[in-house]
Amino acid sequence: MRDLTVTQTAVVGETRHTDAVRLLSIAAVERETGLSKDTLRVWERRYGFPTPGRDPFGERVYPLAQVERLRVVKRLLDAGWRPGRLLKMSPQEVEALADRGQATAAALAGGSSAPQSEPLDPFLDLVRAHDAAGLHRELGRMLSRLGAFRFVTDLVAPLNVAVGEAWMRGRLEIFEEHAYTEEVQVVMRQAIAQIPVPQTAARPTVLLSTFPGEPHGLALLMVEALFRLEGCACVSLGVQTPLLDIVRACQAHQADIVALGFSGILGAQQVLEGLGDLRVRLPAAVELWAGGSASVLSRRPVPGVHVVQDLRSVAGEVRRWREAGESDRLA
Repeated sequence: MRDLTVTQTAVVGETRHTDAVRLLSIAAVERETGLSKDTLRVWERRYGFPTPGRDPFGERVYPLAQVERLRVVKRLLDAGWRPGRLLKMSPQEVEALADRGQATAAALAGGSSAPQSEPLDPFLDLVRAHDAAGLHRELGRMLSRLGAFRFVTDLVAPLNVAVGEAWMRGRLEIFEEHAYTEEVQVVMRQAIAQIPVPQTAARPTVLLSTFPGEPHGLALLMVEALFRLEGCACVSLGVQTPLLDIVRACQAHQADIVALGFSGILGAQQVLEGLGDLRVRLPAAVELWAGGSASVLSRRPVPGVHVVQDLRSVAGEVRRWREAGESDRLA
């Protein structure tokens, strides 16, 4: 990684800097932000941001202030915003939008109204200290104390928001966020394994997955736990399952509900077209549910797709499904 600290005059756009400035190469910025080199070059040409300087070899180099702004932009892109709008905003406007976005994410996760029984800072401190064993121990303690439902809704959901906020602000590195996610997934799988399996065949049978290009599996585990707590039979395909395989799995497992998660990474059109295509391919009797922080789900509903607003509404939605089935049987 070329990471330069320069004391000579550096030119960034029309501004000259003579103080010591730490600059990152385009490869380093790609790793730091998750934005590809091609994306950075296209934005520079199309929107006039970022505005890199050049190192002695003529390669692009980026000041840390621009890298921090790119971090925030990337987080907002993941939440469903488009680059053409974000890159025309001032840095202050982007920051304000990110603050509002985090409040929305907390609400969607069920964290805004949850009676948070424990502070989140001790968990963030363990992440920053790279204490994986300590984080695992504390998460396990909270699982035992709160039970699976409150562990998901009152701790993990708001903690995910806090970790995302810390990453977006540059207070956590990407590797630290990834390490946190992996550790929580381990504990979530333990929580799921501890939920009693019904003695008799349970309905609905729920098939869980995400579309190709949607790699986030933690939310999938969280919602699986909530379904299992309601006595549902769950079949998880993990993340990034092709649509045709979702249809085949639905048929093979005789699923009543196909539940998909969307974090905002996929473009709005990908989400809408994918849901529409899947709805046509699935049997009419199978309900298609979608949830997550992708804003397009609430902005542009897809006919035949049921949007689950937040984690706390899962129980009510399962009751709705069962009551509808009972009405059909009585009819």
